[in-house]
Amino acid sequence: MKYLYSFLFLLLFIFSTFAQEDTLKISLSDVLVTATKFPTEVQNISSSYSIIDKSLIQRSNSSTVLQLLREVPGISIAQQGGLGKLNSLFMRGANANHTLVLIDGVEVNDPSSPSNAFDLSNLQTSNIERIEIVRGPQSTLYGSDALAGIINVFTEQGSEINKFSLQTEGGSNSYYRGSGQLTGSYSLFNYSINFSRLATEGISAANEKYGNTEKDGYSNNSFSSFLSAQVFDNLKFSLNYRHTNSSADLDQGTQFGDDPNYTYDIEENIFNAAVNYDLFDNKWKQKFSGSVLRRISKSIDEPDDNNPGSATNFTNATRTKFEWLNNLTFIPHNVITLGLETELEKANTEYISISEWGPFESVFPSQQMRTNSAFLQNQLILDGGFSTIAGIRFDDNEKFGSHSTYKLGTSFFYDKTNTKLKANYGTGFKAPSLFYLFDPAFGNPDLNPEENTGWDLGFEQYFFGSGFAFGATYFSMKFENMFGFDQNFVTININEAETKGIESFVTYQSNNFYANLTYTYTDAVDLSSEQESKLIRRPKDKLTLSLSYNPIERLNLNTSIRYIGEREDEDFSSFPSARVKLESYTIVDFTVNYKLISNLKLFGRVENLFDTVYEEVLFYGTPGRSFYAGFVLDLGF
Repeated sequence: MKYLYSFLFLLLFIFSTFAQEDTLKISLSDVLVTATKFPTEVQNISSSYSIIDKSLIQRSNSSTVLQLLREVPGISIAQQGGLGKLNSLFMRGANANHTLVLIDGVEVNDPSSPSNAFDLSNLQTSNIERIEIVRGPQSTLYGSDALAGIINVFTEQGSEINKFSLQTEGGSNSYYRGSGQLTGSYSLFNYSINFSRLATEGISAANEKYGNTEKDGYSNNSFSSFLSAQVFDNLKFSLNYRHTNSSADLDQGTQFGDDPNYTYDIEENIFNAAVNYDLFDNKWKQKFSGSVLRRISKSIDEPDDNNPGSATNFTNATRTKFEWLNNLTFIPHNVITLGLETELEKANTEYISISEWGPFESVFPSQQMRTNSAFLQNQLILDGGFSTIAGIRFDDNEKFGSHSTYKLGTSFFYDKTNTKLKANYGTGFKAPSLFYLFDPAFGNPDLNPEENTGWDLGFEQYFFGSGFAFGATYFSMKFENMFGFDQNFVTININEAETKGIESFVTYQSNNFYANLTYTYTDAVDLSSEQESKLIRRPKDKLTLSLSYNPIERLNLNTSIRYIGEREDEDFSSFPSARVKLESYTIVDFTVNYKLISNLKLFGRVENLFDTVYEEVLFYGTPGRSFYAGFVLDLGF
């Protein structure tokens, strides 16, 4: 490993030494932060990325972030029955817990769950400004859980004009969503305050086609606030606070899974404070930040006629993190990023059940785990369109010891033909959760982190005069030391997996029309045994088509078409479990927006226009044709 470090540091030195005089400036003006932790023009980004901006969120009128992510290439989603229900998000075919989710820079993956995954179904869109998705191993900058990629959600952080926004919407299945937001600025301060509520009686989480009729409701109350103060030109303070309280009715994952007494409640609080301090004519940009995530959940399954057993699961988790981030641009055309982090995870869980096999109890008192980290990265942007990046990271965990990751990436933009070539190679890791380490029934304190290596190679072609663009990327990832179970159900490092595939897009945009076609091919294989098998719930083929048209200035029409190919799933209700095939399906959604007056927009949408019957998870239901309508009112003051 020391030779690897020497090579990377040598590469960083070479980048600095041979930098040329002029940075690249072309028509691709969008900026991405997540891939490099520094605002970087997208033509200089080697990683594959997607951006969901405010205009797309407003056109779609989607209620949750999860709905928006369904259209993103390289991502597939399997949800257990309608709005607000548990879900798994697979990026590039990797496990759901291999994607790190950030909200305003705060890691929100659940420290108390066995997998550390984050449930995106509870994240409403009412105050979301932008979402950046970066695919491929990103542990070099972000540490554990970023093996397959990053989803970074940015909320609104004030505006130049003081304004109040009100949105309300109603629809099928007694659906209601309402939100109020206050944003603006005063003197040194920028501010944003938002409250939103969403509620629905829902559909049966257990699929209705098997005779399940009991509806499973969902409600979500969210509050978020932001305050910043630009004290001097080079000094800024900011505070974020976010609170979410949700309640969902659940069903069992069996053919006749109706369960009227199964509920799942979550309370989540996120606090983040940051100081941005720039020195030497902004050539040294520093950010000191501290964040706290507190998450409490409780699921209760009381006895009923169909399910005589009972179960209670309680979790309580906290993640506290401090980071010192430095971006240095003293050397022309080089951005050197240096960061130091310390993170403390705490959790306690309690699971008690009574079934036909007797009582079962799995309880561990509060446990904690600290990780100290350092990372170094250099990005070089040369005249002529060449950009390259190299980074290393070192994590020291008090439970499993030290671990290192690295990343190399390069891109070349040839301005005469507007062609971009890109390539990446990197490693990632996932620390064992507190549950896997300390649970008395399943835990193992000798676990090592999961590891992966990944690479991709792709191109993008732009025709700026015509608004036309297309591109494709081939990716490959190999996972080792994955968590599994021995014959006594104790967690061990045993599993292996491999994913590979192609992500492609074709885009056209004119003054009043936009079209985006994406296709993703994914081959995700479990290598844990001699007999290879497909990883469940990952479609090989996914195709999306998004169309937006403004026939007149006030009117906007949107159509979204999503095709999901066949997937394999596992019937866990039988013993031994059996593989089954889930059929392919196509979903068509339609949205219309009409600006009645300058500050009042009316909208309506139809989801699943052709009432397609399909399953994302075996035995779980999905919504049929659904209608929604509402309005958005903006008032300046």
